[in-house]
Amino acid sequence: MNEEHRPFSSPADAEGTKANFDANQRKLHSEGASSLWRQVSNLLILVGLIALIIIIGRLL
Repeated sequence: MNEEHRPFSSPADAEGTKANFDANQRKLHSEGASSLWRQVSNLLILVGLIALIIIIGRLL
């Protein structure tokens, strides 16, 4: 079979794939899995910062 015209026929870079896997494992180990609580807390922090900016803007 002619594989010259198949765009993804070349094998993946093994070293790059392992490096990506290792980086993802380190991130998962240091930060933990993304959960609903983490997303909600990030949203609350963002809303609080926006509210603080609006309040400061109205006072000035």
